[in-house]
Amino acid sequence: MPDIELELIGWLQARLGSEVVVRDETDNNLQNELPTVQVEGVGGDDDGIRLDRFLVDLNVFAATRADALTLAGQIKALLLHQLRGSATVTAVFGRVRTVSLPAARPYENTALRRVGATYEIFCHPVS
Repeated sequence: MPDIELELIGWLQARLGSEVVVRDETDNNLQNELPTVQVEGVGGDDDGIRLDRFLVDLNVFAATRADALTLAGQIKALLLHQLRGSATVTAVFGRVRTVSLPAARPYENTALRRVGATYEIFCHPVS
């Protein structure tokens, strides 16, 4: 089974460039590393043979709500239009669907803004 977080971190980082931090966990230095995209696998299932269905939360942290919404929209477009049908060294991606559209989510640090979305991603290992 592919590590969906690791796969998406590398895939997104390559497309968003070095000015955006893409990672699986946030830390105490988050405010100094904006914008940051957090990739979190939150569940899913499989067909018992080879195909995995992942649910993935993507949280965008930025200085302003507008910046966070803009980046979240860019990520949504990348996932729906470029991830589908693509492959990495270890995974082949099929269907990608938005489960929950990008929307503002609460965050305890009022100096940051957080926008999150949830996606359903089907993939299988490279043969």
